[in-house]
Amino acid sequence: MQFPESWLREFCNPSLTTQQLADTLTMAGLEVEELEPVAPPFTKIVVGEIKEAVQHPNADRLRVCQVDVGQGALLNIVCGAPNARVGIRVPCALVGAELPPGEDGKPFVIKVGKLRGVESQGMLCSAKELQIADDHGGLLELPADAPLGQDIRQYLNLDDTLMTLKLTPNLAHCLSVYGIAREVSALTGAPLKAPTFPTVPTQVSDKLAVNVQAPDLCGRFSGRVVKGVNTKAQTPQWMVDRLARCGQRSVSPLVDISNYVMFEFGRPSHIFDLDKIHGGLQVRWGQAGESLKLLNGNTVTVDEKVGVIADDSQVESLAGIMGGDATAVSDDTQNIYIEAAFWWPTAIAGRSRRYNFSTDAGHRFERGVDPQLTVEHIERITQLVLDICGTPETKVGPIDDQTLNIPAIQPVTLRVARAVKVIGMPLTQKQCADALRGLGLQVTEGEGTVTVTPPSFRFDLQIEEDLIEEVARMVGYNNLPTNPPLAPITAKVRPETERSPSAVRRAIAALGYQETINYSFVEESWERDLAGNAQPIRLLNPIASQMSVMRSSLIGSLLQVVKFNADRKADRVRVFELGRVFLRNAAVQSTDTTVEGFDQPMRVAGMAWGPVEPLSWQGKARNVDFYDVKADVEKLLAPRKATFAAAEHPALHPGRSAQVLLDGVVIGHVGELHPRWRQAWELSSAPVVFELSLDAVTARVVPVAQAVAKHQSVERDLAVIVNEQVTHGQLMAAIHAAPTQGLLRDAVLFDIYRPKAESVGPLAAGEKSLAVRLTLHSDEATLTDEQIDAAMTAVIDQLARQVSGRLRA
Repeated sequence: MQFPESWLREFCNPSLTTQQLADTLTMAGLEVEELEPVAPPFTKIVVGEIKEAVQHPNADRLRVCQVDVGQGALLNIVCGAPNARVGIRVPCALVGAELPPGEDGKPFVIKVGKLRGVESQGMLCSAKELQIADDHGGLLELPADAPLGQDIRQYLNLDDTLMTLKLTPNLAHCLSVYGIAREVSALTGAPLKAPTFPTVPTQVSDKLAVNVQAPDLCGRFSGRVVKGVNTKAQTPQWMVDRLARCGQRSVSPLVDISNYVMFEFGRPSHIFDLDKIHGGLQVRWGQAGESLKLLNGNTVTVDEKVGVIADDSQVESLAGIMGGDATAVSDDTQNIYIEAAFWWPTAIAGRSRRYNFSTDAGHRFERGVDPQLTVEHIERITQLVLDICGTPETKVGPIDDQTLNIPAIQPVTLRVARAVKVIGMPLTQKQCADALRGLGLQVTEGEGTVTVTPPSFRFDLQIEEDLIEEVARMVGYNNLPTNPPLAPITAKVRPETERSPSAVRRAIAALGYQETINYSFVEESWERDLAGNAQPIRLLNPIASQMSVMRSSLIGSLLQVVKFNADRKADRVRVFELGRVFLRNAAVQSTDTTVEGFDQPMRVAGMAWGPVEPLSWQGKARNVDFYDVKADVEKLLAPRKATFAAAEHPALHPGRSAQVLLDGVVIGHVGELHPRWRQAWELSSAPVVFELSLDAVTARVVPVAQAVAKHQSVERDLAVIVNEQVTHGQLMAAIHAAPTQGLLRDAVLFDIYRPKAESVGPLAAGEKSLAVRLTLHSDEATLTDEQIDAAMTAVIDQLARQVSGRLRA
């Protein structure tokens, strides 16, 4: 929030410098992000009036002006501004004046000079030349009563400072100049100038019928009819300046008044053109298919989750966010309806983001606006309307105030002992009570307790910790002691059967992959296409439309990284991520680290795309395939041995993907990206991806010492003819299931033979020959021929039984 320091000091003026005031606010939790002067340094620029303006004899676009600066003699100044004319008062830089630095960074000094042969004794200035606005269309015109000769810095209060505060969402009561002044008063003890809201006399009894149909949307609605206003009036310069210094441009007097009160007291309001309202107003939730053209020119479609104000024929306003174009005030407006309401924060939160814009009103209402002062603020707006837009014919109607459903005020109790423990410094009950009373809170003391009844503008005071924070703020964060922690610090010893996630990262990096960190928020289409998740966990308030759901797989995030690099001409990408995924699971209960109904396991995933090795002299490049990434997975899980079983996955090629199993439990998948998605993502070749449970990857086997073998192993090769449908896994399972009395130690497939279609031999159509090397060993003695033959016979018999295999002749 941005505002001028001078406006703040009108409500509360402590004896602090600007920097001290900023430091005080920052240390109380109201971070002052920036202090900026209203105008850069310049000197000897005063108010002047053009008494005469004639055409320059030697230039069509220049005028020779006689300027009165209150010194008796008129100054002869040559000016090229299009609005230089007799009678206006403008900033005049005298000879010797220093203007703000230009693009070269050096001050511009005014000297007596000649322009096209005519002497010029100064310079008439625009707002841009003084660097107080971007308007460079002509001279900065001042009010007719601006005192001649007065320093322009003093007249325009250009020595003021703009303060920009970075407020946390719980500080809704500080979203106004008066709200910040209230905090300054509590922090410094300086008196607070409380505002008064005198009742404006009424002349007519006119009221607009308002029917609040949704108390869960609008808890209080106040309004007033004002007739016969002059909307062509000029907004006073003091109001224009204050709005500009709050970052708000002047629009029209009625809009400016509404904005001014919002910045002054934090109360967003809306002024309707009364004659454009058809019948009465209904405050309700929207209906499917209804649309509204807003003041910003956008046309939006509402539904039953968006609050609206409607008349008898159409929707007129987005409740608490922005008014509609149909009832906007204009220069032809004569009668108005002033509205101030309390909108429930939960009914406003997130609605602006649905339409990709935000407003100051929505920003305040979704954090909470005082429901008790709607009538007082309408009185303030009405008085400003009369002062600025009033005419002898202006007539004010009574305020129609409907209170339906405002927040119930619940007392909150602070235990002094608890506050001392949390804050970490000794505090008495009196100190706690005085700190809370200084904030204007109603305090009742008990034995060791302080009970606070929160005022209506403090939506953030709900639990004991909120009061502890207020006490800490008032004490001052800079006054908190810097004691070392008293709790014993014990390093957590990781079990020997578990390796850290950092070790997993190093292991994958050693395989040539680079780590990426991606958002947990992803596109809904990724979940549907790549994870087969038709009902992803949706975000209530996504930070962007393309990040609307929580991911249940890391594959989409990695695929986006590969696509990003491929689009930038990278020819080889290896990336991985350790991250959390989010799954629905009704069995999960709420704890300190879990949320009921949702499982949040950690996964590790990697994706390889492009050549196996970078370009070199060794030979033709080969793109990465399933077996390359499968080998990486086996290295990552070593010394544990994983098994792989053919399986389908929504993101993967149906014939080139597999489940990864450890001890018979599925821990993830590995495979080539499905051709459909490779084509949709416009990749020249298919990336290969793996995704595993991190818990399974971090688990490891503790090494066990084994004696060096004393006896020599024996190797035997056999070639088995089996049906083409028999897989490597089935073959190995049959071999290891053979009753070899523990002599079989290893089996490796080293050859596959398939005959050509026209060849004649022992293999029939649909058969293949698999050559396997068996390793036999005994720890007790050297194997005899009888033991070896018996073991081989057992293997051959088992192959015949399980896979219908026979020895190849």
